[in-house]
Amino acid sequence: MGFGIVLMWCAMVGLAMRPMVMEEDQTQITWSSSAAANNSSSSSSSYDYADALEKAILFFEGQRSGKLPSNQRVTWRGDSALSDGKSENVDLTGGYYDAGDNVKFGWPMSFTVSLLSWADIEYESDDKQTRQNLQTAIRWGSDFIIKAHTSSTTLFTQIGDANADHQCWERPEDMDTPRTLYKIDASSPGTEPAADSAAALAAASIAFKTTDPAYSSTLLTHSKSLFDFADKHRGSYSLSCPFYCSYSGYQDELLWAASWLYKATGESQYLNYITSNQGWSQAVNEFSWDNKFVGAQTLLTQEFYGDKKDNLAKFKSDAESFVCAIMPGSSSQQIKTTPGGLLYTRDSSNLQYTTSSTMVLFIFSKILSRNNIGGIQCGSAHFSATQIRAFAKTQVDYILGKNPMNMSYMVGFGDKYPKKLHHRGSSIPSIKVLQGKVGCNEGMSNYYNSPNPNPNTHVGAIVGGPDSNDHFSDERSDYSHSEPTTYMNAAFVGSLAALLAHE
Repeated sequence: MGFGIVLMWCAMVGLAMRPMVMEEDQTQITWSSSAAANNSSSSSSSYDYADALEKAILFFEGQRSGKLPSNQRVTWRGDSALSDGKSENVDLTGGYYDAGDNVKFGWPMSFTVSLLSWADIEYESDDKQTRQNLQTAIRWGSDFIIKAHTSSTTLFTQIGDANADHQCWERPEDMDTPRTLYKIDASSPGTEPAADSAAALAAASIAFKTTDPAYSSTLLTHSKSLFDFADKHRGSYSLSCPFYCSYSGYQDELLWAASWLYKATGESQYLNYITSNQGWSQAVNEFSWDNKFVGAQTLLTQEFYGDKKDNLAKFKSDAESFVCAIMPGSSSQQIKTTPGGLLYTRDSSNLQYTTSSTMVLFIFSKILSRNNIGGIQCGSAHFSATQIRAFAKTQVDYILGKNPMNMSYMVGFGDKYPKKLHHRGSSIPSIKVLQGKVGCNEGMSNYYNSPNPNPNTHVGAIVGGPDSNDHFSDERSDYSHSEPTTYMNAAFVGSLAALLAHE
């Protein structure tokens, strides 16, 4: 969370709090460029979803920390933070910067990996290069989580002093703010990031099960260990506050992790854990880095229909409540839309909630279709799988340009898109162009406050989006609306993949 975005989050978090999940479908569906052509011809408002997907995945290369590989495609970036972990004699290089800052926050990084893995699992691409790029994005995050899990009861959760970082405007390559290490252990637990890391690695283990079985096995081993750590040493996480604070508690992360572990292993212990703790589940209207309930509920709804497990009925019911809270026209609708039709949860980086909710709607509609379920009832309104999917598509199309501003909220997509991204590396000339060090204050005065467009186009970045009246000012200082995040992009990858699916 760059600059002051967290202050807005803290002020508004008392509004709506809600999450998500899903489970294994016996039939894989695939997506490809040819599917994009088919989809594009179905509606004049459709876009080149295959191009958008490639750009959404490319974004992650611009967020990389550590030693960059020779095939790095985002060439304005360079190596950074190569000494991370050195103060405690551990290698904590790699991973992702979460947003427009230069801090590595483990909790949202895990959520990002989970969403990318979910997209890969649900919509396994028949385009080899696309899938390879997606799995590379997953692996860059999962590799870091493995590194950060240095013992069965130790997980490094944050690299970098966020307060110092947020007072500076520096390229990652020039970064000289403290790379302070934060960790949880048995005496200082943090159930949320430990369980979220377990969920991420379990999901990734499924994604790599056929393409790299050995790596998949390693991921699963770490996942199981992290879940045991999270569950046996319970305690709410506070180390990343005020930048990432737990508002929904840790029960959602434990259910999220157990659901993914059951999906990955089929072991009864995880299903028993889920059913024994079904009282934790609650109806929500948000899916986010903090609130994972509907993620788990969606996974378990798929399991409910797949094996008719009546003891999962509460999760199915709660997942349906989420859909009813989102769908316009529902008598129990809780999340309203802007005049232009965009789901609007709260002002602080609203597109993070839009993209995650949309990803859930696509997966939920797929569950209904594949199990020949006629739809769901939301009071007096009935919604079929086709209607749910159609509404989800309007959200994707809004983000890609069908909105009152007639602009894409994905950088580099279309003719009109944000040019003044709240993003340090993007807003300062590349170290390959301007080789001298750009210090903290110089970056602030010469680049943060500059009226000019960013010199580096961060292709694929989804920004925080417009306000409640569909207006977007494209100002670098307007962090609530102009900053990208990894988890925003990860959720959008899932929605684009859904629109490219052969169904």
